[in-house]
Amino acid sequence: MYKIQTTGFYACSYLPGKLACSEVVMSKYSMDAHAYGKLMRAGFRRSGHYVYRPCCEHCHACISVRVPVKTFVPKRNQRRAWKLHQQLLVTTHALHYNPAHYELYRRYQSKRHAGGGMDKDCREQYHNFLLQSHVDSVLVEFHQNDQLRIVSIIDILSDGLSSVYCFYDADIPNASFGTYNILWQIEQCRKLGLDYLYLGYWIKENQKMNYKVNFQPLEVLIGDQWQLLDSNFG
Repeated sequence: MYKIQTTGFYACSYLPGKLACSEVVMSKYSMDAHAYGKLMRAGFRRSGHYVYRPCCEHCHACISVRVPVKTFVPKRNQRRAWKLHQQLLVTTHALHYNPAHYELYRRYQSKRHAGGGMDKDCREQYHNFLLQSHVDSVLVEFHQNDQLRIVSIIDILSDGLSSVYCFYDADIPNASFGTYNILWQIEQCRKLGLDYLYLGYWIKENQKMNYKVNFQPLEVLIGDQWQLLDSNFG
């Protein structure tokens, strides 16, 4: 019930000075979980209502990655992050707008991604990016002593969870909220009997994306085959 259309060139968000283009799924109807899961396994990704994947002819830097949760083994610093934030109170909700979420998002973007464009997102841009979905999505809140610390948007697939986006209180010293969020999602996959946590795209040349290779073993999509990340890529 959908077709794929290729965009024109636009400035790459991840590698300065490069142009990018994407394949975008054009759907007239709400996409069911089966179709969306099939697209995810083929390297597509969701942003709001748009499902896309990079298709840059002369650049293949964006690589889809996922964690096979059954064989994942946390590193020492990840075990420390897990223990550090065990006091967080977690609640799951339908996608919805909350002024406190938006304020945390703005502070997170200003602290971690200043000058990247998203630090100027208005309420409408925020809503279109994170609060619109044609698929099964949830919003997860993490509180500490009644203070909002993390907000995470997750899609639920037949074979795993897809980590759409996470933002958190970046002003807390010595916190590891980003790491804890991924570990929590891996644990949810295990509890639900799901095989994978999809982490979107990894770009070796982009330092801000390198955190994804810390979650090992990690599978990468090369061509149309998922395979374990090895030293040739990492």
